[in-house]
Amino acid sequence: MGHSGDGGRRVMFEDLMKISPPGTERGWYSPLAGAILGSMADRTPTTATPPGRVLVVDDEQPLAQMVASYLIRAGFDTRQAHTGTQAMDEARRFSPDVVVLDLGLPELDGLEVCRRIRTFSDCYILMLTARGSEDDKISGLTLGADDYITKPFSIRELVTRVHAVLRRPRTSITPPQVTTPLIVGDLILDPVAHEVRVGETTVELTRTEFELLVALALRPGQVLTRHDLVTEVWDTTWVGDERIVDVHIGNLRRKLGTDTRGRGFIDTVRGVGYRVGQP
Repeated sequence: MGHSGDGGRRVMFEDLMKISPPGTERGWYSPLAGAILGSMADRTPTTATPPGRVLVVDDEQPLAQMVASYLIRAGFDTRQAHTGTQAMDEARRFSPDVVVLDLGLPELDGLEVCRRIRTFSDCYILMLTARGSEDDKISGLTLGADDYITKPFSIRELVTRVHAVLRRPRTSITPPQVTTPLIVGDLILDPVAHEVRVGETTVELTRTEFELLVALALRPGQVLTRHDLVTEVWDTTWVGDERIVDVHIGNLRRKLGTDTRGRGFIDTVRGVGYRVGQP
């Protein structure tokens, strides 16, 4: 194959993990990839990581085992579930910091699992989606998922994403000195109550939607780029797709509606970014 030594093994493994049989989005786990993973087990370097609990939910047990193995080696306390019902049981019992959630599950699908978890937990949810399933991505983020990764994927990329979401604060990004509501026209954000109102109507937002809106409302009339918003809300070392911002902004627009003049609250400045309020 032209590869030799551990470096060659790693290149081959990463290539294998990105292979998906033509025309399929699932069932892409390769026994050969698993064998290579096993042969690399004592060679893969570990990295220091803050403690965290990760629940891996996927009905493909070999894939779930592979993901869990890498997470364990990275220092995470890890559990697995293979159906939607098992996922709900483990989420309540294990109280994970992060849930790696495949959407195509038996018994309860991943979107329903996401919705139910959000009724009792503020854990981070990282969705696994099939290539091209834009509707699933939008639905998942609307229900409260924090990020998504598209199959086929590199296991190491997934572990990096888990690290990335755990660097995000679970509390609001609002500076502590901001204790009074932020008011931009008919839009009122209360950082203490974590509440958003349009006029007298309360609007239910996910954590990420709220943080994005706060980032914009703190700078009324100022245009923020995708990169600005990713840095503010996610992390300066974010490794995901910055277009995730566009999905959340779209959800925000749908939920906020329009002001009394029929205008939306978030403007797009083409080729630049987004703003709340007029300059």
